[in-house]
Amino acid sequence: MPYDDHAGHAATLRAAERRLQAAQLASDVGALDELLADDVLFTGPDGSLSTKADDLRAHETGHQVLTALKEEDLRVRATPHAGVTWFLGALEGSVGGRPLTARMRYTRTWLRDGGDWRVIAAQATFAGAGMPAPGDG
Repeated sequence: MPYDDHAGHAATLRAAERRLQAAQLASDVGALDELLADDVLFTGPDGSLSTKADDLRAHETGHQVLTALKEEDLRVRATPHAGVTWFLGALEGSVGGRPLTARMRYTRTWLRDGGDWRVIAAQATFAGAGMPAPGDG
């Protein structure tokens, strides 16, 4: 019974994932700071690794701006102390001043720390329709 949800663990993790999505869309660095573990690592679609500081800086400086984020599917697995979310959705915005329109799959690993969920690892992949052409960002 590793994913027994009688205590509502999946529901609280689903809420945390949606808070993260809202924080990304608003570039809310304060909320992102709370939702991301200090030692989180992100694997980008190109295989690059970035840190929490990199992510916060991208939002603070406007290097990464989301103007739309539409969730198509969200799957959640949670235990009392750990969980994984699988987000599939369409994103619009810009990265480094270049327009971005893409369908993305994000897999995030979360730990519950003092009652609060925090992302400890994340990976992003371009998914199907909406993938940018090579060289399109």
